[in-house]
Amino acid sequence: MEIKEIGEVKSVVMIPRFDAFVAKEIECEFIDMIEKGSSKILCDFSQTEYISSAGLRVLLVAAKKLQQNDGKLILCNMGSYVHEVFETSGFTKLFEVYNTEEQALKSLSK
Repeated sequence: MEIKEIGEVKSVVMIPRFDAFVAKEIECEFIDMIEKGSSKILCDFSQTEYISSAGLRVLLVAAKKLQQNDGKLILCNMGSYVHEVFETSGFTKLFEVYNTEEQALKSLSK
């Protein structure tokens, strides 16, 4: 995972395979960011080719933790397979999903 700061937003470029093998490590990264004060996290899925239910769970855990602190987790740059997984699982109703990083950042700056 590549993490960069864009103003007050942590932009996280997600890995190509977000599955059970890496889910715990990524969850720990998110929790650490949140506990250190990050309240706006943008997940960029431009490099992600596969996400499992374990990956979806990590995002849900992070989003709930952020909501408790008046924060927000949003998503962008999903390929067709990843978007289909989010759509099928109903997660597109739980998260704000944007086509580009620019659109997502604009939403977070409101």
